[in-house]
Amino acid sequence: MSSRDPSSRPVDPAALAVVGSGLVALAVAMGIGRFAFTPLMPLMMRDGTLSAAAGAEWAAANYVGYLVGALTAARFAGNPRRGLLLSLLGVALATLATAAADRAAAHVTGAGLRAATGVFSAWALVCASSWCLAELARRRAPQLGAWIYAGVGLGIALAGTLAWLGGRQPADWLWLELGLLAAAGAILAWWLPRVPDAASDEQVAREAAATAHGGRSGQLGLVLCYGTFGFGYIVPATFLPAMARALTPDPLVFGLAWPLFGLAAAVSVAAVALWLPHVPRRRLWAAAQGIMALGTALPLAVQALWAVAVSAICVGGTFMIATMAGLQLAREARPDNPTPLLARMTTAFATGQIVGPLLVRGIGPGRWAGWDALSWAGALATLLLVATALWLWRAARPDPTSLRSA
Repeated sequence: MSSRDPSSRPVDPAALAVVGSGLVALAVAMGIGRFAFTPLMPLMMRDGTLSAAAGAEWAAANYVGYLVGALTAARFAGNPRRGLLLSLLGVALATLATAAADRAAAHVTGAGLRAATGVFSAWALVCASSWCLAELARRRAPQLGAWIYAGVGLGIALAGTLAWLGGRQPADWLWLELGLLAAAGAILAWWLPRVPDAASDEQVAREAAATAHGGRSGQLGLVLCYGTFGFGYIVPATFLPAMARALTPDPLVFGLAWPLFGLAAAVSVAAVALWLPHVPRRRLWAAAQGIMALGTALPLAVQALWAVAVSAICVGGTFMIATMAGLQLAREARPDNPTPLLARMTTAFATGQIVGPLLVRGIGPGRWAGWDALSWAGALATLLLVATALWLWRAARPDPTSLRSA
């Protein structure tokens, strides 16, 4: 086969170590640090250690922290691996501390810890994308880059399964268990790779000449679409377990929504990595946002457990594909130094996910034309996701070189 088919060459074991490190890092930072609160919030409310208002404050604090992390992630452009390891240590410590905050019902302290984990998880996503994709390109294994994003779904599934199987435990015990898992994952992510931290200047120059395209206008489009994605996914990603709990009080039933969400995310990324490595990323992203729009629209029409399950699969099965495709496109647009563009896209995402809850709060508790605030937010998210999906599809380049490094 020609050199265009990386799978025809033996894979460097060090490249596999990089993939393993990135996968574990994102499982810890995103699956635990970023999203563990979603399945644990209804359990904390059940235990009486968290009110609905305090839960909203904790979630908002995490969103604000994620925005701050996105705005400051570019400071690690010179050494993204250092930023990644620092963020993993922060996630582990903050998760362990949340167990104590929960026991003491320290709502202000808990909100501060959720804000801190938001900062750390944004750093981790930007730094893992920057370091892992660059290192894999240097080792001529860029086709393996998609696999690191399966870590997010695996982490979500792990946290959700722990909350599901241990749903009759006190929630603070679950926070402690997740904190210990995060610490173990941070150690593993630090230990796995035995490779240099940065791509060689010669390799970066070749990548920049071969793959850079789009200019500032194309980069702005990526940023806006990624921000819309953040707004579109946030309502189901935040409220799926709570929506399921409103339909059944049994944690062994409503607790399944979040493991299903995470499993769908992990399986979808693995399927893309195995079978669709050369599909243009804009087309892939467009398809993902189109399916996500179906997931946000379905609860508007049907209020049943099966609808929540299908929504979890539609949104969970596409949100990491959109993340992966968007960040890989950023890497292609700026192969010499992708961290600033990655940070801008993550900032737009964080802004979008803050706007979603603010819109729900601004609409208020009443009903307009028969819909409540969540329904109106879901309808707007559906429209925006469809619009950006159409733009991404039309903007996709048929040039096969545009995805040679995907």
